[in-house]
Amino acid sequence: MYIVLMAMLALNVSSDVLKGFSLVDESLDRSTSNSTSQNNAMYEELRYYYEKNPEKVAQWYEKAMNVKMRSDSLYDYVDYLKRRIVVEVDGEDGNVDDIQNKEDLEAASYVMLAPKRGEGQKLFESVNSYRDYIIDLVQDTVQRQIINDNLSTSVPKREDTLTKNWQEYMFENVPVAAAVTLLTKLQNDIRYAEGEVIHTLMNNIDVGDLRVNQVNAYVIPNSQTVVRGGEFKANIILAAVDSTQKPNIYVGGKLLPAENNGSYSLLCNSIGDFTLNGYMELMQGDGTMLRRDFSQPYTVIEPTATVSATMMNVLYAGYDNPLSISVPGVANSKITASIANGNGTITSSGDGYIIKPATVGKDVVIAVNAQMNDGRTQNMGEYSFRVRQLPDPTPFIEYTDKGTVQRYRGGRGLPKSVLMNTDGIIAAIDDGLLNIGFRVLGFETVFFDNMGNAVPEVSKSSSFTERQKDMFRRLSRGKRFYISRVKAIGPDGIERTLPTTLEVIVN
Repeated sequence: MYIVLMAMLALNVSSDVLKGFSLVDESLDRSTSNSTSQNNAMYEELRYYYEKNPEKVAQWYEKAMNVKMRSDSLYDYVDYLKRRIVVEVDGEDGNVDDIQNKEDLEAASYVMLAPKRGEGQKLFESVNSYRDYIIDLVQDTVQRQIINDNLSTSVPKREDTLTKNWQEYMFENVPVAAAVTLLTKLQNDIRYAEGEVIHTLMNNIDVGDLRVNQVNAYVIPNSQTVVRGGEFKANIILAAVDSTQKPNIYVGGKLLPAENNGSYSLLCNSIGDFTLNGYMELMQGDGTMLRRDFSQPYTVIEPTATVSATMMNVLYAGYDNPLSISVPGVANSKITASIANGNGTITSSGDGYIIKPATVGKDVVIAVNAQMNDGRTQNMGEYSFRVRQLPDPTPFIEYTDKGTVQRYRGGRGLPKSVLMNTDGIIAAIDDGLLNIGFRVLGFETVFFDNMGNAVPEVSKSSSFTERQKDMFRRLSRGKRFYISRVKAIGPDGIERTLPTTLEVIVN
């Protein structure tokens, strides 16, 4: 009995100590209440920002609401544990703010450590989960350490705690007044941690914003060249810049020199459609790097000038007339042309077009359209060309001299050896501008005998007949003969007799 009595006396807690616990608990309650009020004020401010600019604030507001939910959940659970301990010792009418049996050493152990139904293990896991979640949302290392220490579930390494877990260390043989005070402190630590996170989230609303000290207005046109009837389009923006911090600009993976101030130039030696790709990097207020990609298409065209002589706007009927069509500022691939009045056909060929008029004397009207940069098709006008019949070709003898093709048109000497090795004659329009071949259907040669009598000989093809070649062999130096009545058909399908006579002088 003596030993039992001494143990009871050793466990007895003085009323002064119990009163001290009550004073600490009241102080913690006031501190917790103040923290709660401050946190609620920040939530209201955050909600105001969210309503004003939901796109910018949404991610931070959603995180804050999740923090509030988890903080309230753990706070209310701890409040529930305080209530259970007091009810265990004072009955259903027990009041956490007015505990009657403060010195009781069993109630806290029963509620928190009872086998299978004790709440200690659940509280241990809840505090750990909440602490890890909160610390992940805080960047400041000092704040992270304070929160980690306040919500620590580590057991001090002492001789009397070596075999105890956290819940046993906290609540085993602890007076009700002390247990409630410990739980109140935990509530205070929860509100403190919650407040630190909300501060961080509110600061993050603007941490990614760029600080600027210059604001300028800019007009960025889609194109500085507008075709009549088209639209001038431009983006009018207000650009804010920080003259103390310039971004790094990369084009094609290469950093632009800082002294360029964003100016970029490129020598364009190839025609076609191209795209300028790159990105910009700028250090943000939170130390992270902001990157923005950019892409700008552009077109390179040949330097062109459209020059036309009104009196020379002529196309030949039945012939494939080459024609070049260009629109300044528009790539050839975006230009289309058509025959507006149906007189002939037009087809694309390489970088140009082939026009084949059908009727002589009826103009060809060509309609030109271009696809503009904004995707719109713009009519560039209609252009008329007079249609004429192909002129008569010139007959000649074609031969090769030292690897070069020569065309003998008469009026000078022609070596007899060349004449004997030539199969026949050809006809073509060859005036330095046009080179249009005709098919020779037949011709006549006229020789003169010693008496001065004309001796005609007819070929019904483009080739010399055997009789004509035999007469060539009899020609002496300085003698001449004539090729006339040449019949030829051109690419327009018209057969004609050429008025030109070819005089051949034999060397």
